[in-house]
Amino acid sequence: MEAIRFEDLEIDSRILRAVTEMGFEAATPIQAQAIPVQMEGRDIVGQAQTGTGKTAAFGIPLLQKVDPKEKKLQAMILCPTRELAIQVAEELRRLAKYMHGVKVVPVYGGQDITRQIRSLKDGVQIVVGTPGRVMDHMRRKTIRCESIHTAILDEADEMLDMGFLEDMETILGELPEERQTLMFSATMPQEIQRIAANFQKEPVLVKVVKKELTVPEVTQYYYEVRRDTKVEVMCRLLDMYSPKLSMAFCNTKKQVEDLVGELQGRGYFADGLHGDMKQLQRDQVMNRFRTGKTEVLVATDVAARGIDVGNVEAVFNYDIPQDDEYYVHRIGRTARAGHAGIAFSFAVGREVYKLRDIQRYCKTKIIPQPIPSLNDITAIKVDKIMEQAEELIRDTDLSEMIGMVERKLLEGEYTSMDVAAALLKMSMGEENEDISDSGILPRSLDDLDRRSGRGGRGGDRYGRGGDERYGRSGRYGRDDRYGDGRYEHRREGADGMVRLFINIGKDQNVKPGDILGAIAGESGISGRLVGSIDMFDAYTFVDVPQESARLVMKAMKNAKIKGKSVRMEVAH
Repeated sequence: MEAIRFEDLEIDSRILRAVTEMGFEAATPIQAQAIPVQMEGRDIVGQAQTGTGKTAAFGIPLLQKVDPKEKKLQAMILCPTRELAIQVAEELRRLAKYMHGVKVVPVYGGQDITRQIRSLKDGVQIVVGTPGRVMDHMRRKTIRCESIHTAILDEADEMLDMGFLEDMETILGELPEERQTLMFSATMPQEIQRIAANFQKEPVLVKVVKKELTVPEVTQYYYEVRRDTKVEVMCRLLDMYSPKLSMAFCNTKKQVEDLVGELQGRGYFADGLHGDMKQLQRDQVMNRFRTGKTEVLVATDVAARGIDVGNVEAVFNYDIPQDDEYYVHRIGRTARAGHAGIAFSFAVGREVYKLRDIQRYCKTKIIPQPIPSLNDITAIKVDKIMEQAEELIRDTDLSEMIGMVERKLLEGEYTSMDVAAALLKMSMGEENEDISDSGILPRSLDDLDRRSGRGGRGGDRYGRGGDERYGRSGRYGRDDRYGDGRYEHRREGADGMVRLFINIGKDQNVKPGDILGAIAGESGISGRLVGSIDMFDAYTFVDVPQESARLVMKAMKNAKIKGKSVRMEVAH
């Protein structure tokens, strides 16, 4: 797989400086294909999974096109959730770090609209928002569309899935006809194709083609972690499995340097490898790794090309790779020459869905594992220290030391057992906060796949087969299973869910998609997490995860659905 560097893509020097500072070395496949086409001013339909670098793929050409001196809204980006809108806005700001005068504002439900209005009045070039809140601002005239030259739909199929089809069409219909329109989507259902036909001009299809990948015989585990606990989890796994040599992969040069610093600070023999290093430095690092002086080699994908070390026992995907091929290349670093190998992947939040896609496309099995508890690690550390002590007792004359200990014991009030326990405690070092989730196993990626209604053989994104658009299945993936308006939104199971009552129903001309879209848009939780939606004439019941119930009710307190005020409470 030939890497294309950002320097080869004729990017503005200010953006290139920001990209270099962010630590990215080479363009991902979607970036390499989409950036030149967008720079030509063409409309694009981009088909790529989450986590492939789509934001930079459309963000870099967009920033080149924006005029910082013009204090009018020039670009609009629609996203399905609050989380994604914030994430996209933050990445655009990082890319625009050295472009003075470019202002990016996210607008989404769940945040005070007056604060957003103040930000918009200050002069904004780029708005990133969820469809519902964008339409609110358009109605209030706080978002004016006459100067918009670029519209981008990010994760369009997810917006469709959440019931935003009409909103997307309404918003696009209000924008100037002379504009560039880009749409990025993991799948291409009929409704998405219809949007492309109605609102784009001869769009270029940019698609990341999946190659047939051969996965090596490696035991593969994954852990659901928080971003701030990754280092601790990695250290626990290093202590548990004690690999003589291991490799850890990060997506950026900065992350490589940060991780190396963290590991060295905890007493591990770690070294880093990235694209900014001179050949002499690289050779020195690799020599230390081959001879075992370095136990953990941390690298970016580009820097690791060409490395061939035969006895690597473990690979850590510290960051989930942006491309499926990178995953295969990474884990192939272990299990060489018939030796057993093991690979660990750390998934933060929505990255479990990227990992699920990797598992499916690579036709492999990635097994969920609970984070090792402090008790697990303590037991392992004790065993190691006791083994070292036994070896010392066997091979060393300790008579002088025994005499010193005996003299000290005579002077004090402690037993030899007390002293031994204290010395063992000192040898083990400080204990960190226990970050394991009570031994709860992460979700199986196969189960995640089934629950999300995606990837079913012979069906489309919503688990439907053939062209049944309005047959047995609901329009947004809900079955009218009971024939009385009780819709089942096929997502997470009923366990751990809370049933909420909403004071509107079919009599108010409200559909399940309206309710799902409002909950996801206002609260920011993923539409995937919403459970069954049981709709009756005057009211509706909806299941949401227990841990999100309070957030959903608070977010919906002042919300409206189809212009009607909503009252939401826990159903009794």
